[in-house]
Amino acid sequence: MQRGSSERELAARWEAEAVAVTKALAAAEQVRVDSGAAGEPERKTPEEQPKDPAPAQPRAAEEGDARVVPRPPPTLPPAKPQAARARGLCPHGKPRSKGQGGRRSSGRAADEYHSQRPVTVDSSKARTSLDALKISIRQLKWKEFPFGRRLPCDIYWHGVSFHDNDIFSGQVNKFPGMTEMVRKITLSRAVRIMQNLFPEEYNFYPRSWILPDEFQLFVAQVRMVKDGDPSWKPTFIVKPDGGCQGDGIYLIKDPSDIRLAGTLQSRPAVVQEYICKPLLIDKLKFDIRLYVLLKSLDPLEIYIAKDGLSRFCTEPYQEPNPKNLHHIFMHLTNYSLNIHSGNFVHSDSTSTGSKRTFSSILCRLSSKGVDIKKVWSDIISLVIKTVIALTPELKVFYQSDIPAGRPGPTCFQILGFDILLMKNLKPILLEVNANPSMRIEHEQELSPGVFENVPSLVDEEVKVAVIRDTLRLMDPLKKKRENQSQQLTKPLAAKEDPSDSEPASASDGNADPEAHLPSICLKQVFPKYAKQFNYLRLVDRMANLFIRFLGIKGTMKLGPTGFRTFIRNCKLSSSSLSMAAVDILYIDITRRWNSMTLDQRDSGMCLQAFVEAFFYLAQRKFKTLPLHEQVASLIDLCEYHLSLLDEKRLVCGRSGPAGGRPLDSGSPPDATPSAPPVEGHPPSCTNSAPKTAHSRHALS
Repeated sequence: MQRGSSERELAARWEAEAVAVTKALAAAEQVRVDSGAAGEPERKTPEEQPKDPAPAQPRAAEEGDARVVPRPPPTLPPAKPQAARARGLCPHGKPRSKGQGGRRSSGRAADEYHSQRPVTVDSSKARTSLDALKISIRQLKWKEFPFGRRLPCDIYWHGVSFHDNDIFSGQVNKFPGMTEMVRKITLSRAVRIMQNLFPEEYNFYPRSWILPDEFQLFVAQVRMVKDGDPSWKPTFIVKPDGGCQGDGIYLIKDPSDIRLAGTLQSRPAVVQEYICKPLLIDKLKFDIRLYVLLKSLDPLEIYIAKDGLSRFCTEPYQEPNPKNLHHIFMHLTNYSLNIHSGNFVHSDSTSTGSKRTFSSILCRLSSKGVDIKKVWSDIISLVIKTVIALTPELKVFYQSDIPAGRPGPTCFQILGFDILLMKNLKPILLEVNANPSMRIEHEQELSPGVFENVPSLVDEEVKVAVIRDTLRLMDPLKKKRENQSQQLTKPLAAKEDPSDSEPASASDGNADPEAHLPSICLKQVFPKYAKQFNYLRLVDRMANLFIRFLGIKGTMKLGPTGFRTFIRNCKLSSSSLSMAAVDILYIDITRRWNSMTLDQRDSGMCLQAFVEAFFYLAQRKFKTLPLHEQVASLIDLCEYHLSLLDEKRLVCGRSGPAGGRPLDSGSPPDATPSAPPVEGHPPSCTNSAPKTAHSRHALS
């Protein structure tokens, strides 16, 4: 009895305190309403809220780094909010707004809070792009974490490569495998595959040979051309595979050059035909650095910056001859080399100096009657075709690092395309950079051996815009803000009075946080022009077949069992191609490709070896067609048989397995041709539908 009476006394005391608090809040609210809007304090954003012992809305954990834990509000028994609601108040003691319940009000406040939350960016690994990134984040009014963060961030900005395995959400500005894919040897192989299929479409990349593997082929082909045309006096440029910033590049006139023999012994390289007739401005050779955003890999989404940089040589150009082959300031446009020339000109003007904006070059060409739209069209075509050549193997890297069904970030990346304009204005691809320099300052020599970093207005104008607008395109909260603003405005417009909706419209004034920014400098070119280029994506479709039969998640090479399964499921074996011949084909091609690659971590058939085997099978089956039609026909046939197999699995999954044997659970009922099968042969069921009943030719 004593315990029950004490509990009743405590409850009565709580009720008295609650009534007193409710009356005080109601009186304060009445005073605020009577005093009018002029005396109302400005509403602060969640980050500006003072650390009050009892804040109206608790601060979300991910929105700040405050280490001071706010004192919790006094706890009221569950019956007290009901008492407050009986007096026409919300659970916190505040008057209800017209036509709106307490729960609706708190939900709207939460929506407003989340819509106003700034995007968070981890810049702890930004490296040389840090200064441009900081300016971009400041212009966007986002929140930067320069030393990392314990909680997840929306965007992670890396300076070198995709190398963090502890990122399970958000977005990363690097694709796994991109650095390997744009190395000079790998890029040359990827483009060569496309040149074999579409030689006219891919003639923007110089003829290339890979050393040391193709040295004998290089010597034989050069000798054959010279024998046919004695007047041909070519020049070749040698580029080390892992070189950057012009390191190790040199010119030769003949394969017998002694320096070439040294290259064969030191490190792999690519040797290419040198472009002897480039477009000159002020008698100087120059190249173009264009920034390309790969926003998404599947579906493919490509953007090109509307402006770029033009890097000039610092010595007047002459066609190569034995006397000037060693003049790097005449033949090599690399900024990192020419900056050490005594003729290098630093300029804050976009149209003068040794580094200028590409737009200034276009204006100068336009003044001479050049069709600028045609130049841009050719450059856009070059970029799209190059990315199409790179994406198949990028997909293999991506599924290896971030397998389907496992947590991981989404990826995007800014690439640097180095392009040379020939005298006839045809663009030539020199190379692709996975980590283009985003520095916005340059070194200036104050005295001999003493350098100082000086801001470069030309770099800042181009690079800050590229980074800022890349972030705008990747903004993960943009759609949420747009959806929330639409959901909030519709019911409010229908139910609230004009006087009540004014504060809401004032708070919605921040619905477009980009109103103060210039228009986006990145132009979408794919899928905008997809219809013109989709026919080139044959290797991409081969990569989907390759990934389907990999079997084990995370691997990048196809084993012999997976290759046999591919042959069997696609009905490619016949009396003229037995499974024993298939095994021999696998062993021969795989052994040769493994001897050419440096990465021996996994054994098996890489994608490029699979493509070679696919070409061989296509040429056997469709002998009278051109190569690209042979390959397209075989891809159609494979996708057709796999679609039948998937449909049969779907029917079997619905009707139940025959004879109690479990069906293949590795492929979902709605599996597409890119879903990896687990079984080595099609599952059988007794009540499956005829193959021709509902099948449709599956084309990507």
